[in-house]
This record gives sequence, structure tokens and C-alpha cells, in this order.
Amino acid sequence: MKRISAFILILTALATGLCAQPKGAAPHVIDLSGQWKFSMGATPHNDDEVTLPGSMLTNDKGDDVSLTTPWVGSIYDSSYYYNPAMKPYRMKGRLKFPFFLTPAKHYVGHAWYTKTVSIPRTWRRRRVVLFLERPHIETTVYVNGRKVGHEMSLSAPHEYDLTPFVAFGKDNDIAIDVYNGIENVCVGQDSHSVTDQTQGDWNGIIGRMELRSVPRMAISNLSTWPSIGTSSVDVHLTFSGKGRRIKPSFCLYPNDIAGIRQVSDSVYTLLLDTVRTWDEYSPTLYHLTVSYADDTLSTTFGMREISTSGRDIMLNGHPIWIRGTVENCDFPLTGYPPTDVASWISIFKKCKDYGLNFMRFHSYCPPEAAFIAADSIGVYLQPEGPSWPNHGVKLGKGMPIDNYLMQEAQRMVQAYGNHPSFCMMAAGNEPAGNWVEWCNRFVDYWKKNDSRRIYAGASVGGGWAWDAGSQYHVKGGARGLNWNDHAPQAADDYYSEILYPRNYKGQQPNRPPIIAHEQGQWCAFPDLSERRLYTGPYKAYNFDIFSDLLANNGMKALAKDFLYASGRLQTLAYKYEIERNLRTPDYSGFALLGLNDYSGQGTALVGVLNVFWQEKGYVQAEEWRQWCAPLVVLARMPRFVFTDTDTLKVPVDLYNASRPYSGLALSYEILSGNNVLTGGQLGKHDVTLGKHATLATITQPLTALAAPAKLTLRLTVTGSCGTRTNTYDFWVYPTKLPEERFADVYITDTLDEKARNMLRKGGKVLITAAGKVSYGADVKQTYLPVFWNTSWFKMRPPHTTGSYIRASHPVFAHFPTDDWQNLNWWELVNHAQVMNLSEFPEAFQPIVQPIDTWHVSRKLGMLIEANVLGGRLMMTTIDLVKDLDKRPVARQLLYSVLQYMHSKAFKPAFTVLPEVISDLFTKQAPPVNMYTKESPDELKPKLTSGKAQ
Repeated sequence: MKRISAFILILTALATGLCAQPKGAAPHVIDLSGQWKFSMGATPHNDDEVTLPGSMLTNDKGDDVSLTTPWVGSIYDSSYYYNPAMKPYRMKGRLKFPFFLTPAKHYVGHAWYTKTVSIPRTWRRRRVVLFLERPHIETTVYVNGRKVGHEMSLSAPHEYDLTPFVAFGKDNDIAIDVYNGIENVCVGQDSHSVTDQTQGDWNGIIGRMELRSVPRMAISNLSTWPSIGTSSVDVHLTFSGKGRRIKPSFCLYPNDIAGIRQVSDSVYTLLLDTVRTWDEYSPTLYHLTVSYADDTLSTTFGMREISTSGRDIMLNGHPIWIRGTVENCDFPLTGYPPTDVASWISIFKKCKDYGLNFMRFHSYCPPEAAFIAADSIGVYLQPEGPSWPNHGVKLGKGMPIDNYLMQEAQRMVQAYGNHPSFCMMAAGNEPAGNWVEWCNRFVDYWKKNDSRRIYAGASVGGGWAWDAGSQYHVKGGARGLNWNDHAPQAADDYYSEILYPRNYKGQQPNRPPIIAHEQGQWCAFPDLSERRLYTGPYKAYNFDIFSDLLANNGMKALAKDFLYASGRLQTLAYKYEIERNLRTPDYSGFALLGLNDYSGQGTALVGVLNVFWQEKGYVQAEEWRQWCAPLVVLARMPRFVFTDTDTLKVPVDLYNASRPYSGLALSYEILSGNNVLTGGQLGKHDVTLGKHATLATITQPLTALAAPAKLTLRLTVTGSCGTRTNTYDFWVYPTKLPEERFADVYITDTLDEKARNMLRKGGKVLITAAGKVSYGADVKQTYLPVFWNTSWFKMRPPHTTGSYIRASHPVFAHFPTDDWQNLNWWELVNHAQVMNLSEFPEAFQPIVQPIDTWHVSRKLGMLIEANVLGGRLMMTTIDLVKDLDKRPVARQLLYSVLQYMHSKAFKPAFTVLPEVISDLFTKQAPPVNMYTKESPDELKPKLTSGKAQ
């Protein structure tokens, strides 16, 4: 809803001959962007200048960052401040922080922005309104030395009626006191609306800054309420000023208005000649201009109705399924969200490229440009109240946040409620206190007062209480992969956790829809080349620290290899977690955390895109859309490792969130590399909207296939949907291996005296040290990578993000492998020990190299070779001994290792002392202390009587 853009809309309508120009159509606006006098402190002294729109940071104003900077945000790993290894990064003038980006300046307090503006004499009979699109946080406005008022919205524009204070036809001094402390808004220090973990607690004003000349009799609010069933839209008007009421006139584009019914003095029903609905596939928009006396106001809306039915979210009468990401207000080039439409269109197009249709805004509401862009692209949005009321702030405890959060929601709905993309709303993120009662009241209020969207009390993790009043839930719990104790498969789902979610108290199964909260959070190693992109006031000095750690431990040259290897494992984890969600009956979808990286909270590199929404080089949108799209063909793989006596039996499902199809043809192929080995047709199928289990079953004996081999199952669906494919790697190993004796290799589990003697004679020794080493035992490894990051979670395991594997090494001549930890490695690495190789030569690199958390970057190994005591040694912490009759992968790797050691190719490049090998069995690494006095209370809220305390 806007006045400034009404002129553009009216010109568009006039050009098409649809509307007569209303009286006074052209808005009266003075643009206030440009140079402003500036000063810091409690009183203005106008001794400096800044450019607005902008912040103090973008103007290089504020205090120098120091070790005592009062950050707005929790620092769960405070060891930086006293860890001797961090001393070089604590030097004055060279400060670098490991837990978030480092700003050029920082300031919390009052700042004054002053400008002299001439008010035209022609505005005398009109009201003068100051419009500030997005100040941060509180504003107090003075005109000609007189106080006009005070506002403190984090979500909606600040507007002031200056009429009684201005002198018409003269210069007027406008002073704006902006205060960015958070104690008055009381939203919580980690709320993404304010925290230094994300956008930063900036001080300034962004977006449109205008003086507007408004008629004394005007429309102060315009809201649209579409009704698809009656082919109409109700227009609710709120008027300001005194005078004789007259009927407004309406202009609608692109439809003609078939009729107008006046319901009351402020409500009119517009009848449409035709109805074109708005959704992700056809985002049809209507532009409405309302003229009233000398006033003209315009808005954009869509013919869109959203509701819930059982465990389904319904849009325009049919179910939809959410595939989304969380937007965390990470914009390093400015420190604040963009207010231009083009920037948001670019972001939403990237989301669409990756098969997504939804964006949740974590504890903040974006500027209107985001809604405009999402309207045009077709993306469903869930803005939230600007609060994470958990860290020092609680709901339902009588704190100011109780009222402020409801007021903010009301401001959000008034400002952006007509946008069809504004489909859902939650009060905030992961609250504490008597939040269930508070949130139930919040949802009740909005259900009664505005049915244009659906409401959740809050977006919460799996440990939070069940808030039964929500129309839908964004909740963790039914997410993740249960591969820590079970071999990977792609056949299970989350259905039981949808019926009876964690902390759900009902006797009957849950009914409201559930969207997975912050799904994923799988990490990849930092892309150190990304540092060049930080050309704004925020610098990735945390990446400098990570780069130094890598170099100090002799792995500087491996940065790209670590990025790719960890990135492919991250991508794999996302694929199978997303597919598990897609094939779960009645699951309404997911919101990733996130498609792009999160630069705060210890540096959470959870995205397959960087924080700038750019690819990192290990996955592209085309591949991602195989498993994340409106139409996905799914294999229910019972496992990924087979033997040559097995039969591959795989049910095939279809996730269809687009439209009904008839006659879709399913087929499959099994490939070795790019060569098709076999395949077949799986019939033609008519599919409705929804999740279709077992449309067909693949049955393929593996006896005729060469083993060992990495193979790929490729599923294809073709027809009126176009062509869609999805691929699944799997491995076939021989049941029996050639019976060979490797008498020249001594196999032991330690460097015993026999092994030493063998080496002194120039012999060969294989140490299978699984479970035996102590130097490296502090590193906890699972197959799956680091969750979020080890700094924010105080070194909670796992500590590794996959492994870099030197696949071209001749040790793998009889063991097909990628250069990263693909699914066949689960049997070998899950819960397996690693070796700490810090005593080895600096240039020494292992053959199989687990990738340590980037906050420590220890050189680790699981398979190494070296010259020792004149002989040749190979050592591994991979279990190559136990139950080999049941472990075909380990059996095959052992065979390949022995073949290599028996060959002439066994020529280690490095020589190490025997004491270095012995130390692996006796030495212990010093502990890694990542601790603080604070506790991450958002992780495990205590539950008492069904309420989080």
C-alpha cells in the first residue's frame, strides 16, 4: 500500500485507457535522500555528515571495534578472549573474530541526523507527513526544535505528521534522533532483527525517506480481502481528517470491475468479470487504485485464499507442499536487508532455481521490497515478529515484549497485509517463558481478525512444548538422518513423528500441518576464496583465522579439496533428508537452515550457496532439482551396498506438488559411469496432486554385473511434465575374493617388536589400529558432518565434515572410490577413530584424510603410509579385521590395501621416526576448550506442565 508509487500505477492505467485521471493524482513528495548533518551522543552538535539512506557503518561512523565492544548477541565460545593461539587476532588495530564477521565500526547509542528542508507554500492546505521506510531502531523527530513524536518499530515504516510544526514557504530544520539500543524494544539479543550475529545492530535509516503532502481528508489505510468463490474482493478503507464523506472511485488493472457494492461507509465489494488466482506457478497480480477527494492510494493484491484442512495446507482449494529456506538477514555488503525489489527478485529466483517455493524470515520482517518481489515471482513468505524471546527475554512473564510483539504483528499486517506472498505469520523464533499460553492468544487474535493468512505461534525446535492453538506448526523433531547407528538407506520416513510429535500430549494423532523447522544444518568446510567478495563494511576475518589454522597445520594447499569433499557430503546429506521429508505422508514440507550460509553464531557454513547466494563449486541447481522440485521421482533404496549375489529391489515413489498428470512414463537405467548396463520400463501412470508410494518396483538381479563397482540408478519420468530424473549411487562388491596369501606383509594392531624387526629388515607392515590409538581419540567422527558448527555448540560431536580421499592413489586399484566420503564409506568411517598427525612432517598428507572442524583444523588421518626403520609401513584406524564376512566394503578395502602393499607401487614418499608411530598409541592431545559462562538455553528448554520455562 503506497502513495509514492500510485503515480506510476495511474500512468500505467491511463496508458491502457482503463482509468480517468483522478483529481490530484500526482503525489506531492520531497525526496530526503542525500547528505545529512550528523553527530553522535545524547544531543546534536552537527559536526559531521553522512549519506542517507544508509547506516553509520556504511558511512564509516562509530567506535573502533575492540575487545570490549558491547556486542548485541550471545557469544557461546568465549575462549577467543584468552586462548593463547588467538593472541595474534586480539592485537589492537588487527582484531579478527572467529565467531562472526568483523565490522569496520560499531556503535550502540543515540545518533542525530539533521537536514534543512524548504516546505512549499502550496502545501499549506494539506498535511505534511514524514515517511521513513526502515529506521533502526527507535526514532524521535524534532521540527524546528519542537518534538513531534517517537516510534520504535523494527518491522514497519515510521511516519510522523509534521503539519503543526512546519513553516510553509520557508526552510525547516528536521532532526531525527535514532537510538539502536535494544532494551526498550526488548526483543532479545540474538533476534535477527537486531543481533550482531546477522545484520548487526546498526544505527541509521534505509529505504524511502520522504516528506509527503497528503490531503487533510485522506485514506489512511487500504486493505483488500479476496474471495475466489464469489469472484470479488472486499476493499476496506480507513479515512483520516474531517469533512464531508464522498464515495471513492476505484480503478483495477488488469481486470475490469463488473460491479461495485457498498457494504458500509468504509467497505466496498468489487465484483470481478474474471478471476485469475495467484500461486507459485501463476503469480497473477491485481493493481487497485482508490481515489478519494484529492487523495489517491494504490495497492497490489492477488486472488489467493489459504487455509488448513487436516494435515494439509490448502491454497485456492488444493493442497500445497512447502519447500523452503530460512532467511537470516545476512547481508554483509551493507549489514541490513535490501529495500530495492531487484535485489529480492535475484534472491527469490535463486530459490526457485533450487526448487524452493517458500521463505521463512527468522525473527524479523523484511522490507516491502521482499513482498513485492515474492508477489511477482510466486514465493510463499512467513515473516515473523522481530523477536527470539529466549536469551534474557521471555514471553508471558509481563515483560514489555508481550505487548511489543503483538503491536509489531499488527504493524506488519497493516503495512504488508495485501501482498499475496504474505501467506503465513509467526510471532517469532523459539521462545521461552509462558510462551504456549501467550502464543495461543496470539493465534486466536489473528484467526478472528484476519483470515487472509494462516498463523503459527512460533517457529520452534523439537524440544519445545506443543502449542495446540497454532493453525500450522513450524517445528523440529521430525528431521535429520538416523545414520549414526544404522547403515544409510532411503526407505524410511517421519510419519510416526508427524502423528505424535515430540511433546504432543493428545490421545488422538495430531491434525494440524507441520513444516520441518530449520531442516539440515549440515556443514561444509569454508570456501576461503570467498573472502574477496566482502567489499563492504563487514570483513570475513573469521575466514582469515580459519585459513591460518589450515596453513599452520601444514594443509594450506588443501583448502579447495576440503571444500569440495565436504561439500559433496553436505549435498548428499541434504538430498536424503529432503527426500525423507518428501516421501513422508501428510508432512507439509520443510524450511532449510539454509540454502545459503549463515555468517554468525560461530560461522555456520550450512548452505550449498555462500552468504551472497552464490554457488561454491560443488553443486549446481540442475542437480539439486533432482530431489527438490515440484515433481520428484523417488527410489526407496533399502540400502546402498550390495553383493554380486543380491537382487536390487527398489519401490519407486512420486512426489507431485505441481498439478495432476495423466500417462506419465516411468523408466530406470543402471549405469557404470556414463555407460548404460541395463534398464527397463516401469509403466505409465496417472497421478493426482500428492505423494504417491510404490507406483512401480524395480527388480534387477546383480549377479551379471561386474564387481566391485560403483553404479548409478537413474530414474526418469516423462510426459506432459517434461522429463524429470533422479539418480542414486550404489555399490556392488564380490561375495568371494581371490584366495591369495600376502606372506610378505606382517599384519598387526600395534608397532610391536616383531613389526620393528620386520621394518629393520626392509619388510612391510600393516598396522590395523582401529580402536587402539589415543592421539586423535578426542576427535569424534561420524559419517555425517558437523551440525551448525563446533564453536556455537562447544565442540559437540561430530567434529569432522567428511574426508578427502586421494582416489587416484594405487592403494585403491581394487576399491572403487570417489575423492570424497560417498555412501560406501559409511561402514569404514562411522564412529571410527582418527589419527592426529601433528608430529608427522609438515608436508606429509594421509591417503584418507578426515576434515576437522575449521575452528581447529588438526591434520587427521585414517590411512597412512611411511618409510619407518628402513622398511615400509601402512597404518589405518579403519576396522579391516572384524566380521569381514558381513562387511563387504571393509573386506574389499583390505584386499585392495594388501594388493597394493604386495606390488611394486608401494613406495611411501615420506620417512618418519618410529617414535612418531608409537606416540599415536600413547600420546594424548591437549583438550580443545570452547566454553563460556553462558549456556545455549535455546537448545534444551526445560518443560514444566507443558510450558517452556
